[in-house]
Amino acid sequence: MIKVDEREKIRRAYFLENKSIRRIARELRHSRETVKRAIESAKEEPYTFREPREAPVLGPYKARIDELLAKNEQLPRKQRYTGHKIYQDLYERGYRGSESGVRRYIGLQRRETKKRKVYMPLEFDEGTDGQVDWGEGQAIIAGTPVTAQLFLMRLSYSRKLFVRAYPRQKQEAFFEGHVLAFHHFQGVPHRLSYDNLKVAVQYILDGGVRQEQKAFVAFRSHYLFASHYCTPGQGHEKGRVEKGVGFARRNFMVPIPRVDSFEALNEHLLAACLADDQRRVDRQEMTIGEAWEKEKPHLLSLPEHDYRCCVSTPVVLNGYSQVEFETNRYSVPVERAYRNMLVQAYPFQVDILHMDKVIASHPRCYGRKQDILDPLHYLPLLAQRPGAFHHAKPFRRWREAWPPAYEHLLERLQTQEENGQGIREFIRVLQLHREHPAHLVAQAIEQALAYGCAHADGVTLCLHQLVASAEPTPSLSWAEPPEWAAVGEQEPDLACYDRLLERG
Repeated sequence: MIKVDEREKIRRAYFLENKSIRRIARELRHSRETVKRAIESAKEEPYTFREPREAPVLGPYKARIDELLAKNEQLPRKQRYTGHKIYQDLYERGYRGSESGVRRYIGLQRRETKKRKVYMPLEFDEGTDGQVDWGEGQAIIAGTPVTAQLFLMRLSYSRKLFVRAYPRQKQEAFFEGHVLAFHHFQGVPHRLSYDNLKVAVQYILDGGVRQEQKAFVAFRSHYLFASHYCTPGQGHEKGRVEKGVGFARRNFMVPIPRVDSFEALNEHLLAACLADDQRRVDRQEMTIGEAWEKEKPHLLSLPEHDYRCCVSTPVVLNGYSQVEFETNRYSVPVERAYRNMLVQAYPFQVDILHMDKVIASHPRCYGRKQDILDPLHYLPLLAQRPGAFHHAKPFRRWREAWPPAYEHLLERLQTQEENGQGIREFIRVLQLHREHPAHLVAQAIEQALAYGCAHADGVTLCLHQLVASAEPTPSLSWAEPPEWAAVGEQEPDLACYDRLLERG
């Protein structure tokens, strides 16, 4: 086989220089047959063997490989013969060649016999459709590698994208992702397409009929969009958001984000989504942002209030003023230790209610069998039982994180006071946290130690001074004088004295 530049030399020599085939073959060192083929056609011919290459080792086993590949078509997709399993089968039958040779032959057979999947190109009208999916992405949060669950929604017309990260694919996260995406798009698509997600579809019945989750039906009814579900195993039916998962990972999370919290990660993802509005998709006349501006008037309007994206569960308080949710225990203020309560779990927060009133809130824990304790919830109980201070679990955890000034004050009080009075005095200081920010209390403790008034009253006085200095001083200036500003400036009426004397 000769290259196109050599073929060109032959054709120029023959047609322009009028050289004979024999002379061209001698000068350019090609066979006469090669010269004749170059004269017949200027196109480069693919190289083909005149006879199939022999495979002395693999040859006797090719029929068996073809048999197993044909059998694969009748087997479940996830339980078919792989290249390695086929190699093991051949080895048991006496084959002693390489596994790579088996894999090479399998690849050639698949390329020759397997047809390429083709799909119908789709086009959408403004505001009519959107697509939703979950994906995964790696991030480093507070120094720990985390596999974040990525919620994605994409408008089908403008291709505007929304991405948000969650610790788990929970129903409340699924709903919250929708709500935040609707606000990001400033409207609701008329129809959303999904896989058969468990948070939306409870069962798939005969004939493809879906039994939907009641909570999802209520959520959909609140925003009045329609839902469409893909055929099981046919993710290409919502290919735009399927591609969006990979696009977001490659463009929004490379290099791997290093952040302090999920909140910071989601701020990063939202900024990336907004920057993506400037991108122009191939074969599109407008940027994503320009197409969205055109699509926005056709979206459904947002309702007056958002759907409450939480899971509600009745709970019973235990003897340690805790309620249990998903194997984790959350503390409740001891002065509000009602027996029956309600937990409302949001993606990143857990609220504990009694009679529709929130009495405690905690960051949501996705671990198992953890105690999430707020030491302020136990302060009234500790004031009654100060002897438990050194062994009380909530306060032992608190001591691991509070500033060194707390330990210095505690040590000073225990040295000055006897019979446990130092602990009682220190508990009075801790109770200041119930009404004032932690950083102000810490500053007040440092000032009290510096002034030599290491006791509860001294800390309280320093705290009040800090609060007073932090409050803005009211201004006594005004644009126009008030009505009472002239009081005392009028000239006195001395005639009243004359009238008094006349009566006398």
